[in-house]
Amino acid sequence: MGVRTMLDCSEVSFSWFSELRDRICGVFEKLEQEYLGEGSGPVGKFEMTKWQHCESGGGQMRLMRGRVFEKVGVNVSCVQGTFSEEFRSKIPGTEKSSKFKACGISLVAHMKSPLVPSVHMNTRYIETDKSWFGGGADLNPAIENQEDTSFFHAALKRVCDKHDPAYYSNFKAQCDEYFFIKHRNEARGVGGIFYDYMYNGDFNKNFLFTKDVGLCFLQTYPEIVKKHMHESWSEDQKKQQLFKRGRYTEFNLIYDRGTKFGLHTGGNPEAILMSLPPMATWS
Repeated sequence: MGVRTMLDCSEVSFSWFSELRDRICGVFEKLEQEYLGEGSGPVGKFEMTKWQHCESGGGQMRLMRGRVFEKVGVNVSCVQGTFSEEFRSKIPGTEKSSKFKACGISLVAHMKSPLVPSVHMNTRYIETDKSWFGGGADLNPAIENQEDTSFFHAALKRVCDKHDPAYYSNFKAQCDEYFFIKHRNEARGVGGIFYDYMYNGDFNKNFLFTKDVGLCFLQTYPEIVKKHMHESWSEDQKKQQLFKRGRYTEFNLIYDRGTKFGLHTGGNPEAILMSLPPMATWS
């Protein structure tokens, strides 16, 4: 196949991110419909909001509040813009120009039941004078279930091993390092994988891996939700969930690269901050 242009690459990537978004939203809405609990409000359905970037492009935010998913957002975007001089120095490939193009999918789910773990998944493609993929998925339970943790990590390891035997140990270590709340000296959750600046010159290879990460999430996380969504839980467990959400909030507002990137490049604040939980405590 011939050499792809940057425009081709971003369009192909965005088309996949949009397809993945549609498939995930369909599965999540089906879980809402399958929930058998009583007295928990109407079945959740995603509501869509479009937004325009201040320079060029934009995105679509889909948000659902329901009986299983207390709050879940699934966003896709494809934007072009200019980095500020302050932010430019932190991004590869900006020595000659501060222009960029970025597209991706970002998902955060906060669950009604404290026995169903919250989750984060993001994959993205960014172009400056260089181009790269990044992303990953990580599990954030209020009350850890070791079987869930092992199941989630085993699935990610299979995907990584399919592409490169060194990927899993490397990307797991990056995840553990990245999703660490330094001022609390504790991990945000039970980890997963995280990779960034994957620019080895082979777009197709990197894109295929990024697609497989998204498909792995789609095939894995709903199974964890199904396993626990009908289990009964206590008020003490709910309090523990709200406390863990406070820690999640601290990380996203202080350390998260995606939050910083979006706010520094003219992104939509509502879409950027959809990752924050509907309720949290610090007591």
